[in-house]
Amino acid sequence: MRLIQLIKSLDSYHTDSNLKDFEVRGISCDSKLVGENFIFVAIRGIDEDGHNFIEEAIARGAEAVLIQYQVSGIRYQDKINLIKVEDTRRALARLAAEFYGNPSSKIKVVGITGTNGKTTVTYLIEAILKEANFNPAVIGTINYRFKDKVLSAKNTTPGPLELHCILSEMLKGGLDYAIMEVSSHALDQHRTEGINFYSAIFTNLTPEHLDYHKTLENYFQAKLKLFKNIGLNSFVIINNDDEYGRILKGLTPAEVITYGVENQADVMAGEIKFDIWHTEFLLTTIKGQTNFRTSLIGRHNVYNILAAVSWALREGLELPTIKSAIEKFSYVPGRLERVDAPLDFLIFLDYAHTEDALKNVISTLRQLASGRIIVVFGCGGQRDKTKRPKMGYVVSELADYAIITTDNPRSEDPEAIIEDIKKGIKKENFCVMLEREEAIRKSLSLAKSGDIILVAGKGHEDYQILKDRVIPFADRRVIEKCLKSMNY
Repeated sequence: MRLIQLIKSLDSYHTDSNLKDFEVRGISCDSKLVGENFIFVAIRGIDEDGHNFIEEAIARGAEAVLIQYQVSGIRYQDKINLIKVEDTRRALARLAAEFYGNPSSKIKVVGITGTNGKTTVTYLIEAILKEANFNPAVIGTINYRFKDKVLSAKNTTPGPLELHCILSEMLKGGLDYAIMEVSSHALDQHRTEGINFYSAIFTNLTPEHLDYHKTLENYFQAKLKLFKNIGLNSFVIINNDDEYGRILKGLTPAEVITYGVENQADVMAGEIKFDIWHTEFLLTTIKGQTNFRTSLIGRHNVYNILAAVSWALREGLELPTIKSAIEKFSYVPGRLERVDAPLDFLIFLDYAHTEDALKNVISTLRQLASGRIIVVFGCGGQRDKTKRPKMGYVVSELADYAIITTDNPRSEDPEAIIEDIKKGIKKENFCVMLEREEAIRKSLSLAKSGDIILVAGKGHEDYQILKDRVIPFADRRVIEKCLKSMNY
């Protein structure tokens, strides 16, 4: 695609001279990835500013550079197209969509956002669509997958270049739907700009990412962008039991379908019962009532199922097909995932890394435990510090015993992170073990008949991010290793 054609996708731009047209071979916001006949988009990030790398991009072959503010003294400026735009993040997303042929206008993209539940809802919708003989793809926290391809997920929502490239590949593969987790960071940073969302789902909103958004209101406003900017012919699914969901209903131009347990909604669940193996509930819709039985346990998973069922019903899928898919579905990796072992106590893994998620999971397990609940957890470094004492408080109040350890400390001091967690703890029912493997081993040594161990925070992750390196670390594998060495 040629430059003149490509930049027509931008709302506005300014250049001091006539544009020199050329065949664009690629677009990048990383100067090190620029090649011949590329467009380089200079983005001001948290740690680095792309405007400082313009000369490197030109030296590597950039024929056009998009800037957000004027930069003086650029060598070779007269040899390239220097284009000023109001927001280079938005411009990058628009260029990416155009460069890859606007794939989201030819595949049904379903955006799912909220603090908790996004991953589980994507898995459930994927299962329902497969049961109905469609070919869905998923872009989410655990991985990006379509057909027989599984790609590692660097971010919950990829950057715009990767995102539109993936959607283009999905389209070529003949897929019908792209089910996509949409993070607040992605919305705030315009990563999803240029995506034509067919529908969207709102799960819930509780305090998270306040290191980035600063306030809960800012966090909500970021989520809101998905629903305010969606097309008039689209539809949205909203949790009517969530305070912010009820606000959201009046702020979107799209058709609204609600779900809930407590407040009146279009799709509801009642008579909820669950044990260690299953959850049962009565589903009520305008099409009637039916009983559901699922391997996913807990009230929070009832909400996740309601979100997926509401979407599928509005999409016109038959209730028997939906029910069959839900009842066949077994688990989501790292989401209240049971570690199967011949023990007289139970072990669960969960990705819970917020106050609300821990509250949901521990409260669910409390209703199932005949003995104690022992929780192994920590908090990530270089992430929202305000949630650390809150997470400490929730775990110490709801669990019988807590072992505080490292999560992904990144460049922060692990001991300082743990001190932040301890500030919220009012009881003496905890200990600190800095090494995560030793903390897991300690929990296993403490367990007695009827107890439940919850290893929280990392879920599906198979790595640990330390100050100077990333090491292989999967909670499940570590648990299995410890059990074997302890002769269980």
